[in-house]
Amino acid sequence: MNNLQSDFESTDASPGFLLWRVTNNWQAAQRRALEPFGLTHVQFVILASLVWLQSSDGLNQKQLANHAGIDVMMTSQVLRALEGKGLIDRHQSPSDKRAIIVSASDKGRLLANQTVKVVERVDNQYFSVLGRHSADFTHLLGRLNRADDDGYSEKPNRS
Repeated sequence: MNNLQSDFESTDASPGFLLWRVTNNWQAAQRRALEPFGLTHVQFVILASLVWLQSSDGLNQKQLANHAGIDVMMTSQVLRALEGKGLIDRHQSPSDKRAIIVSASDKGRLLANQTVKVVERVDNQYFSVLGRHSADFTHLLGRLNRADDDGYSEKPNRS
């Protein structure tokens, strides 16, 4: 007998619980793949995002955090770790003394381009179970992401 007063008959009927499980399994696969490179998954996401978006002027930490969907404080901590590994450079913005400009070092760009191949291989293997539905799944994830970015999804009450 189920003691939890849920709207779902089983955890397999709960999209949120299934997403939780899938996300944890996918992240574990990514962690294993990135371990030989000395990167955590969040470090990879920040570094790859920086290389993907980098302009000649660099990016500020807030722009990078927004693109990656990571908290600004977490982004700052990750950037410190990446800087310690010689993968990024940080300097004060000449136009805004409060802003930190971030750019990938040559070593960081090289590592991002090596590891993106590994991460994409893990993605292809992990999501291959979807077969011909893979593109539909990616499209639906994009819809969820855009809805969240646009503020359509319900935000928890933080009061």
